[in-house]
Amino acid sequence: MRNTLTRARVLGALAFAALAAAPLQAAERPAVLPDTMAQRLLACASCHAKKDVNDAYFPRISGKPAGYLYNQLRNFREGRRQYPLMTYMVDHLPDAYLHEIAGHFAAEHLPPPPPQATQATPAVLARGRQLALQGDAAIKVPACIACHGDKLTGVSPAIPGLAGLPRDYINAQFGAWRTKTRRAHEPDCMAVITERLSLEDVNAVSAWLGTQQVAPEARPAAAIARPLPIACGSAPD
Repeated sequence: MRNTLTRARVLGALAFAALAAAPLQAAERPAVLPDTMAQRLLACASCHAKKDVNDAYFPRISGKPAGYLYNQLRNFREGRRQYPLMTYMVDHLPDAYLHEIAGHFAAEHLPPPPPQATQATPAVLARGRQLALQGDAAIKVPACIACHGDKLTGVSPAIPGLAGLPRDYINAQFGAWRTKTRRAHEPDCMAVITERLSLEDVNAVSAWLGTQQVAPEARPAAAIARPLPIACGSAPD
């Protein structure tokens, strides 16, 4: 009986405390949330727009070209990219709203994340730098800068920047192209390039890109030399 009474008193005290706290919590909340894109997209920003963080698996999308972001949202919606959470979030959104989302993040320019530390050897980093800046004609792989801009910050309207992306994310995307769980509009240029790269080359270019410092004023290039060195359906000539 004593234990029952004690339990009842504890539960009663907890209930009273919850009721007492409720008005304060309600008072702290605004009566009406602002109907802005920033408010609507807080769930997206919690992973993709962190300040001063270079997350291992979630790319920062602030300042990416709007056409690229729109294409990726459609790719998730239509099954060309596989990530259940992203598919769930965009599955029922119309094209017009996807354009709005893409435009919102393209207009943001957060301070760039710090470069990542690496344990890669100098030889590995040298190979990564070669692939990024010069490519390798022997395996028919063009330089990253030939498509992604001479500063690797992307090209408007639809080519993404690579500088500032975390090493593990870049590695994961190469893996997704290799296993065909990430695809783009045909001809899928990155799928072709991935097939030509060894796993060692993927590791090298990912490691080198992860160490690159991005200037605060960096923006996607307005244009790039055409035609591209490899046909690319998501960035047609």
